[in-house]
Amino acid sequence: MEGTSKSIRIALCLTIGWIVGFASHSMAQEYTAQRYIEQYKDAAVHYMEEYGCPASIILAIAMHESAHGSSRVARYLNNHFGIKGPNTSKEIRSAYKGYASVEESYADFIEFLKRRKGSRELFERYQPHEYQKWVQGIARSGYAHSPSWSAKVIGIIREYNLDDLDSQPAAGEVAASLDEPVETETYTVKQGDTLYDIARKYGTTVKDLQRNNGLTHSRLHIGQQLIL
Repeated sequence: MEGTSKSIRIALCLTIGWIVGFASHSMAQEYTAQRYIEQYKDAAVHYMEEYGCPASIILAIAMHESAHGSSRVARYLNNHFGIKGPNTSKEIRSAYKGYASVEESYADFIEFLKRRKGSRELFERYQPHEYQKWVQGIARSGYAHSPSWSAKVIGIIREYNLDDLDSQPAAGEVAASLDEPVETETYTVKQGDTLYDIARKYGTTVKDLQRNNGLTHSRLHIGQQLIL
């Protein structure tokens, strides 16, 4: 009798373990990058066409901030961009803003950028295909405080070819732009700076910085102007 009870307990534990494992596997499959892109790329393109912010930027930031929609804030508050504000959730206590839908979160992200002094100018300065400049501008506006944030967002865009969703300039616009002076973004070296730190901060690479500035080494001096 005792042996039978022990066998039942073992079988029950194995069954519970299988159920938990299956549920975890299903959740992991549900929150993949590709599934997220397929689900929300149309919304990102819609807001790009309406406001001019690159679809790649919208998607990549949402994927980064919400962990592909799997974070608690994303699941319980529909907040995919880490924007703070009031919420009425009874499931979690959070300082992050609650939304009725994910699409509402997307719309508020655009409004968030447009009402902030540091980022509203991006809508006038850059085109939807200039995603790197958008990332750098959003980072400088104070949206993110991590020095590696820009590099991570750009990495997501490149890994999943999200810039394929961005509007490209028409042939006539490209030809006209060739006659216009190119606006070059620069950085002034400060004490303690390294090429690696600067590259991470502005979402580029050491190799690109060296190529843009004709450098064959990594030595810098205070006051040096670097083309980003």
